[in-house]
Amino acid sequence: MPSLYLLNPCTTNLMTQTPDSISNIDWHQLTAQIKQWAYELGFAQVGITDVNMEQHAKALKDWLAKGYHGEMSYMADHGNKRYTPDALVPGTLRIISVRMNYMPEDVQTLEILDHPSKAYISRYALGRDYHKLIRKRLTQLGKRIESLFSQLSNDVAYRAFVDSAPVLERGIAQKAGLGWIGKNAMLINPKAGSYFFLGELFTNLPLIMDEPYDDMNCGSCTACFAACPTDAIVDNHVVDARKCISYLTIELKSSIPTELRSKIGNRIFGCDDCQLCCPWTKFTDNTQETDFTPRHQLDDVELLELFHWDESTFLQKTEGMPLRRSGFELWQRNIAVALGNAAQSEHIIQALEEKRANSTEMVQEHIDWAIEQQIAKRKQ
Repeated sequence: MPSLYLLNPCTTNLMTQTPDSISNIDWHQLTAQIKQWAYELGFAQVGITDVNMEQHAKALKDWLAKGYHGEMSYMADHGNKRYTPDALVPGTLRIISVRMNYMPEDVQTLEILDHPSKAYISRYALGRDYHKLIRKRLTQLGKRIESLFSQLSNDVAYRAFVDSAPVLERGIAQKAGLGWIGKNAMLINPKAGSYFFLGELFTNLPLIMDEPYDDMNCGSCTACFAACPTDAIVDNHVVDARKCISYLTIELKSSIPTELRSKIGNRIFGCDDCQLCCPWTKFTDNTQETDFTPRHQLDDVELLELFHWDESTFLQKTEGMPLRRSGFELWQRNIAVALGNAAQSEHIIQALEEKRANSTEMVQEHIDWAIEQQIAKRKQ
């Protein structure tokens, strides 16, 4: 069993000693050890902060009051727990915030966006579901900490979160020093851009905190405002989700507003435009995780090929992937819109007509729209 003093090689006389109470722990050394473990588990960066989220709570409340969350009612649920971590997990003193890079090497981005007959899937969703991978790693980190404290009578409490609970992930990460919240509302790191996942480990240990990242390094740049296809970025750090393509193709369970469909282009699951244009993403570190490698060639695939999938094929191909989240109905809806935006093709019209009869009422409505778009292009 390792000692709580194990970090300092000079204190060899303490290497086999066990402190008899939590008050004897060297918190600086323990904090450094926890960070080292996090790096060993594959995280690219780790920071630690407290539970005071007052600054970010105000921004969330303003965002909700303006209705920018659309149909994401869960963003307003849970009372104050989303911005009061110690109400979500009583006893929490510190939050360990981590990031993990997800961008694979040699993945085409702009090339696919410029090819209207191909399907653009947000780069984060091409591989394994990150929730399971990161939660597993965070739990392993928690167990290492727990094992270290098993020699004491004090109980160590921890709980891992990955984008699936009422947690202000980006606000926590900013306070933990992992980066700043950009004008596109993404967390941006000066050495890694924004292509990374975030995760948190809540703990009752009084670990040493990192300095928050208070510099806002976007400067006068407004590239993300100009790049957003639907003008969803309505102010610095503020996105109206009701216009955001990621929301429209993943979170929105009803019909996509007609006026926004042509702006979606060939994006069938998510959107990366406000990151692709960001100057800081040139510093992106490619992922070392093979689990994030694109599956089934979905980083370069024709829309028609995906539209021909039946539900069983969809479930089989997307097993263990973020893509599964949309469900088959939204998958068909989104592809129908993209086919309507594609260059005129009789093959597309035929595919749309053949699929219509066996589709849900909502999908039929989007197929009808797509056929109208294709016929209109035929007349041009």
